[in-house]
Amino acid sequence: MSQSSFFSSRAARSIALVLLFSLALAIRLYDLTDLPLDFHPTRQLLSAIKARGLYYETQPDGISTWQLETGIRQAKLKADVEPVVFEKLVAFTYHFTGEKFWIARIYASLFWLIGGVFLFMLVHEFVSFEGALFSTAYYLFFPYTIIAGRSFQPDPLMVMLILSFWWMFLHWTTLTLNPSPTGRGAGVRAAILAGLLGGLAIYIKFSAAFFVIGAALGLALARFTLRDLLRNVQVWVMVLLGILPASAYLVYGIFIGGFLGSQFSGRFIPSLLLNPLNYLAWQSKASHAAGGLFIALGLLAFFLAKDKRMRIFLYGLWCAYLVYGLFFDYHIATHDYYHLPFIPIVAVSLSPFGDWFFARLTETVSSRWVRSAMVAILLYGLFAVVWDVRNEMKAVDYRPQAGMWAEIGEKLDHQKNAVALTQDYGSRLEYWGWMTADMWPTSGDLYYAEVRGDQRSFAELFDRTIRRKDLFLVTDFDELNIQVDLKDALSQYPVYAQGDGYIIYDLRQVAK
Repeated sequence: MSQSSFFSSRAARSIALVLLFSLALAIRLYDLTDLPLDFHPTRQLLSAIKARGLYYETQPDGISTWQLETGIRQAKLKADVEPVVFEKLVAFTYHFTGEKFWIARIYASLFWLIGGVFLFMLVHEFVSFEGALFSTAYYLFFPYTIIAGRSFQPDPLMVMLILSFWWMFLHWTTLTLNPSPTGRGAGVRAAILAGLLGGLAIYIKFSAAFFVIGAALGLALARFTLRDLLRNVQVWVMVLLGILPASAYLVYGIFIGGFLGSQFSGRFIPSLLLNPLNYLAWQSKASHAAGGLFIALGLLAFFLAKDKRMRIFLYGLWCAYLVYGLFFDYHIATHDYYHLPFIPIVAVSLSPFGDWFFARLTETVSSRWVRSAMVAILLYGLFAVVWDVRNEMKAVDYRPQAGMWAEIGEKLDHQKNAVALTQDYGSRLEYWGWMTADMWPTSGDLYYAEVRGDQRSFAELFDRTIRRKDLFLVTDFDELNIQVDLKDALSQYPVYAQGDGYIIYDLRQVAK
């Protein structure tokens, strides 16, 4: 571990940590009650609709019967890709707060910050306090993580559990190599806790398995031989606890409930492995989520890391990310939130650089005033990032959209048989308009279908989609302008209703 001592006193270190986490929480709670449309609204509204349905199943007071029935039905129609753990927690909280979707933002923010605590403790085992602080500051304040880290989806909870597993597994390796005569059961307890945390992470989202396994292999092989690991009973306890929760859910979802059978198709597309453009798109999404400069600095850790254990740990993490990206080769290049587990990897990787950086600063310090000036500069950089994100949040107010979607729902009479080309696969229409419509595919969906071998013509798709439908709602006009064939086809039908941000075509009338 480096002996850098930029923060020389215990009080200064405590103040730095309190300031870091307090500011991280404060920025995530800013603009708390705005609608969840700032970050991947399709995914957030999926969880919001499920949480509302779970809440309505308890028949809360003050909700009309038709809304209760609609909310429950909409929730049940949504695919159960992952277990609804976060959604159940939010639905339970609604009993005390009422249906306030910003409750999920508070929970997600706390998950992300708790993950930061485990990250700091983990990294501090390898580098100095300053190096761990640098790593944690990136994890908490990189702009993408501020927005993504408070989103209503399983990922913030998954990342927290992954980081807690990493720390607990490292703790287990230390206890196994240095057993305490007064606490022989400590290693067993650590193994059980590590297995439970890893198993819960995978249960929350199956993709966590890559980062649980990769980190475990890196940390374990840095201290033990493969033969020793295979002969260790505690390792097999962790493996069993790690696979049991997700395996039980998979068996139930595929063979008993039947709702998971089609959820894993299309995750891996072999042809994309040979497509150079897909790797460029992967790089673009990774850079957007984690920052290209920080990724490069993180890779320098392989040269800067002084601890052999850490180098092997980093090999395990980066290999896990590469295998994960190759497996989810379509989504890794099209969905930036698939890179959320990559952010802790970059954060850990940055710690040797942070260690080196603060060591150089310490060498140049000649007086208390110089050190104070350095701290002021670092604080300026931190507050500048926070202020920029605050301005980004303040720039757009999504609240008026709730009224627009409610108006559309009324125009559609909540029950009309409709097709829609609209944002977020109709989730906004469902949540605020209380209306479920059949979705017309976006251009991205059409491309996805094409790479999977679907070669249907526009005429065939249009005729099949509008058959026995009454109305066609359009709110995504950018997408309509891209799909020229659809725009021309709809222009042949009369307008049923229109307003600010939407137009509804009457499919019951004979085309012009």
